[in-house]
Amino acid sequence: MLDTLLTLPEGKTLEFKRDLSSPRPWLKTLVAFANTAGGKLVIGVEDDRRVTGVEDPLAEEERLCSFIADSIAPRLVPNIELVTIDGKTLLIAEVFPSSSRPHFLRAEGPENGVFVRLGSTNRQADRELIVELRRSVEGGSFDELPLASLTAEDLDLKVAADFSRVAAISTKRDCSPSSFSARNKAGSSQPKEPSCFSGKIGSLISPTLGFSVVALPA
Repeated sequence: MLDTLLTLPEGKTLEFKRDLSSPRPWLKTLVAFANTAGGKLVIGVEDDRRVTGVEDPLAEEERLCSFIADSIAPRLVPNIELVTIDGKTLLIAEVFPSSSRPHFLRAEGPENGVFVRLGSTNRQADRELIVELRRSVEGGSFDELPLASLTAEDLDLKVAADFSRVAAISTKRDCSPSSFSARNKAGSSQPKEPSCFSGKIGSLISPTLGFSVVALPA
């Protein structure tokens, strides 16, 4: 299994590093894996695939875990293994697609520290992609996100989504002529207007979270 892994090229779900020096590049990789499709980071392999292993594997494992805990938010818990091949020990961190994304580097913050995996590279996510990552966790819903974590743009989108659900309920009401007649049976001197309409609701959301409502033609 490991022999096969070492023959594979670096790509969307695989990256090799010689050691844990210069932590920012491999921390970016773990963040990108978690925000995209998961992946494996293999420590102890040269660029030419020569296996050098890691010195003092247990200490390096502890160092790796400390870096991850201190440098990435929300908390990321990869599967970490020590694997020996030809008498040399490799450190493998496997990250799975996260339900807490977007993850980011604490030092760079939630706006500049989010990365995604594109091929064998880590790319900084822009504002629009960060919003998409948040939405994808709940299938396009903002309902489970704490308001304090949302940007002004996110709040606009949340208000729009909430209002759309209200609109959907309103437009499902029965406004047919037969329904109107049934609600105004004999004995009523002044037929009541139906408290619904057959058109659709549209909403105009402002950057300051104000909105106006208009009835659009059916």
